Amino acid sequence: MDVHSPEQRSFNMSKIRGKDTRPEMMVRGWLWANGYRYQLHRKELPGKPDIVLPKYRAVIFVHGCFWHRHGCQSTTTPESRRDFWLAKFSENVSRDKRNIAALLELSWRVMVIWECSLRGKNATPELVAEQIADFLNSETRFAETGTQWKREEKDG
Repeated sequence: MDVHSPEQRSFNMSKIRGKDTRPEMMVRGWLWANGYRYQLHRKELPGKPDIVLPKYRAVIFVHGCFWHRHGCQSTTTPESRRDFWLAKFSENVSRDKRNIAALLELSWRVMVIWECSLRGKNATPELVAEQIADFLNSETRFAETGTQWKREEKDG
């Protein structure tokens, strides 16, 4: 059973942002301060990436751990309407995989930055900044922050 009334739950959910989140703003602030120029949410690219860096043929997604199912301590599942939430999360993860595959197929390089690496008790924003610079100044096709630094080098 939900601890909030349907009206309160609706209000709470309406305040969850899809763009300009604090973690996204942290990444954008670091990029701009370090001379990286970018575009936002380009609609013609699969998944409308949060940050697009055309000069580097790279995109950055700043994913919330809850919505995109990172697997860290923030990846909880609500107790009410469990079937709805499991289906919702499953579709989010499937869509993320499809979008990343489509971007790689279009020769874009993709980086996923997980919210927990920027906020919370285990956050390492300085390390994330180093990983972003490393990614942008390499030929790495896919990179992901989080508990482990994951990179896939360019083929061939």
